[in-house]
Amino acid sequence: MLKEVTALHAKRAKTARLLKFSVVGCSGVLVNTAALYFLSRKLHLPLAASSAVAVEIAVISNYVLNEFWTFAGGAASVTRLAKFNIASLAGLGVNVLAVWSLARLDMYYLIANLFGVGIAFGLNYILSTAWVWSRALWYEISPAPS
Repeated sequence: MLKEVTALHAKRAKTARLLKFSVVGCSGVLVNTAALYFLSRKLHLPLAASSAVAVEIAVISNYVLNEFWTFAGGAASVTRLAKFNIASLAGLGVNVLAVWSLARLDMYYLIANLFGVGIAFGLNYILSTAWVWSRALWYEISPAPS
């Protein structure tokens, strides 16, 4: 009985974490968009520079929210921030590759982008749970007490 309760608790925790990760990702889109607008339109920085800085601001925002809300890691860590940046960069690369590849196969680029975003989200979530915050999740993979 205790094993089933523990398994149910772990499943609920994983579902809640996935939903939180999704909310954080959506907030990152808003942060990125606002930062891009401010940097390019108000500070008159070049678009490429504005976009790069806006992405990093969103990545840092997402890291902080994931650290203290999604994964409740306890204390911020430069190492986890670096890992999260790498995971986000990997997601960006997968997204760009998917959009480019699908568009070359005559898929409408905005539809291709939805596929790219979905694939990148999956990769980011897997890297975040398995690598960036893996130590914070030890309780979910520990064997249930008998």
